[in-house]
Amino acid sequence: MKTSMFLLIVAVVSLANHAGAAERHMMQPRVPADKLAEARALTSPLPDSPEIVEQGKALYNGKGTCFNCHGKDGDGNGPVAAQLDPSPRNFQHHGFWRHRTEGEIFWVIKNGSVGTSMIGFVGQLTDEEIWSIIQYERSFAGEHGPGMMGHGQGMGPMMGPGGGMGGMEHRGPRGGMGGCEGEACGR
Repeated sequence: MKTSMFLLIVAVVSLANHAGAAERHMMQPRVPADKLAEARALTSPLPDSPEIVEQGKALYNGKGTCFNCHGKDGDGNGPVAAQLDPSPRNFQHHGFWRHRTEGEIFWVIKNGSVGTSMIGFVGQLTDEEIWSIIQYERSFAGEHGPGMMGHGQGMGPMMGPGGGMGGMEHRGPRGGMGGCEGEACGR
């Protein structure tokens, strides 16, 4: 009985450590530190619209080949994901949208991400195509996607709008306040 209980505790602790590592991975910026301010300043020139989302979807599943790594549903489980270390970003996870701006996402799609399998698409996708893909990727997170990031409203890891600690609140569309705030919100 003691051996079974010990093995159960080891398994639970191991899973908890893995989940914590996944969350840290989710929050880690992929833009180099010396380019982060530049990336965070970028904002989409495209209007939020169903037509742009549909264009983004066609590019995500076609020319951009994003689905191969990030999956058809944006969950990070595409056909080649199991071969990649670190694993591809999960666009369904609220933490992904909470801790970066759309400019950071644009920068990584365009330039790639050192230390990952994410290649840069400069020369393959136009800036407008990248922005439309981002609108589609935001749709994977439902209420967490556009609300966390908004147009230029992302705050980066743990940073509030003025640069102070914050960023834990849930923001509605275009940066307006959502229905609840803080870690206890449960979203």
